[in-house]
Amino acid sequence: MRLSPRLILSLALVPLLAGGCVAKTAWDVATAPVRVGSQVVDWTTTSQDEADRNAGRKLRKQQAEEERQRRKEEKRAREEEKRAREDAERIQRDQPY
Repeated sequence: MRLSPRLILSLALVPLLAGGCVAKTAWDVATAPVRVGSQVVDWTTTSQDEADRNAGRKLRKQQAEEERQRRKEEKRAREEEKRAREDAERIQRDQPY
């Protein structure tokens, strides 16, 4: 069986091509702990931007709740005033002069 020059050249290039893959894999394995560690630090810490965003969100939520409470209190006050006027009108109608 005779090997063609193309086949020999192709077989000669395989280790070179595979070597790059092996080197890349070795590099990925060697740097994985650093990448994982930095990701963990990123997950466990809060940047100033994230802190500002969270503080703004909390403030808006608090303001919305205060606004809901204010509207609820105003509605209750209007209903009490309406009842008081109706009671006064009823008393005035029922009193003989």
